[in-house]
Amino acid sequence: MCFYDQYQMACKDFKWGNFRQHCSKEYRTGETCGMKLVMSTIPVADKCKLCLKIETKQGRVFKEQERIRRWIKEEQRGHQRGASIEASQHTVAQLEYEIRDLHYQRGQAQTTTR
Repeated sequence: MCFYDQYQMACKDFKWGNFRQHCSKEYRTGETCGMKLVMSTIPVADKCKLCLKIETKQGRVFKEQERIRRWIKEEQRGHQRGASIEASQHTVAQLEYEIRDLHYQRGQAQTTTR
C-alpha cells in the first residue's frame, strides 16, 4: 500500500507516476510492498498510447474508404481500378482488425487495473 502519483489521461485511462511515500508495511529503504495507492491525481490533456493508435488507424480507414469511393466513380466513367479497389478493401479490413484488437487491449488494461 505504497503511495504513487496517478496521471489521468483525457480518455479517462490512467498510468502510474512516481513513487511518493512508503506505507507502514514496508520499512526497508528503496523497497515497496507492491500495492499501489493514489497519493494525487494529475490530469493530462493527452490521450493514452492505445487511443492515439486507434485514432490514427481510424483516420487511415477513412482515407482508404474515400479512395475506394473515388475509384468506384472513376470506374463508372471507364477507368480500370478493380485491382486498386480490391487492395484498398483488403487494407481496410486489416486496419479494422487491428482497431478491434487495440480496443480489446484497452478493455483488458482497464479491467486489470480497476
